[in-house]
Amino acid sequence: MTLILGVDGGGLKTRAVVTDADGNVLGEGRAGCGNHQTGGIDAALAEIRAAAGQAVREAGAEPDDIRAVCYGLAGADRAADFAVLRPALATLPYRNWDVVCDTMTGLRAGTPDGIGVVLVCGSGTNAAGRNARGETVQTGGFGYLYGDAAGGSHMAEETFRAAVRSWEMRDIPSRLTRDVPAWYGFETMEELVNDWLDRGVYRVSPDLTLVLHRAADAGDELAIRILRNAGRELGLAAASVILRLGGFAAFGGRPIPVVLTGSVLQKGRNPHLLGALEETVRERAGGPCEFVIPAIEPVFGAVLLAMDRLGIPAPADAHRRWSSASANGG
Repeated sequence: MTLILGVDGGGLKTRAVVTDADGNVLGEGRAGCGNHQTGGIDAALAEIRAAAGQAVREAGAEPDDIRAVCYGLAGADRAADFAVLRPALATLPYRNWDVVCDTMTGLRAGTPDGIGVVLVCGSGTNAAGRNARGETVQTGGFGYLYGDAAGGSHMAEETFRAAVRSWEMRDIPSRLTRDVPAWYGFETMEELVNDWLDRGVYRVSPDLTLVLHRAADAGDELAIRILRNAGRELGLAAASVILRLGGFAAFGGRPIPVVLTGSVLQKGRNPHLLGALEETVRERAGGPCEFVIPAIEPVFGAVLLAMDRLGIPAPADAHRRWSSASANGG
């Protein structure tokens, strides 16, 4: 039996699955942060080892039984990252493996051949792509100072700032002046601001984006503006990838798939953000695009890349079965 291991290592959790060549899921594993940029390579490697080992054991297999492995890891961005990751991953008991940035697993999860553009918008943001010549490029992924202006953490901060500015009449009236303090257990913005200043609080958690989305759903103009701005920034990142890879012609003259991944895009699906994103890409890309929200988790994109490595065609109904597994939390 041909066994394949896919690993998706993110900033919060790592997930691994073992499948056979027909795409049947035989084992799964879960662990903590798999991003070496967060807590160091030793900590990340321990979580990757734990998730992979659990999946292999659940499949009733041994490491030598695994024919191919793909590690899709957050933080695998630059040559300097791969110089740290490759020697560490080589200590794991698996042969015939490769490591890619988690953008590539997301791209493969949403395309039949891994050609196109992928946008990641979770707590942070990233964009990458591969053209028909196999060339790849990444735009962003390194935070606000390096050009990013989207992602859950950024939108949460913008939500808090907007609530402060609206309360102080530096911006238009907004229900955020009620919803934000209520989220933190305060009755008014004045109570919240004074408490946080007294305690030296200068950061907000990404889950404040839930308040932002609810306000926008209720028609709040200030919340809608924040989401449209985020969508435009994401659209600029996607268009950047297309232009840096040679423009529309470099993708084979067909509509370019733009794969949307990450919790903000896959779960939030706010129409104001998505609308601004699509408008921006279409204005700047120089050709038609198709926007895809994958129904399967990125870990299955890692499985598909491992199958590609073996020359195994993706099973015809794998996406249907894997989407059911993804919808049920794996």
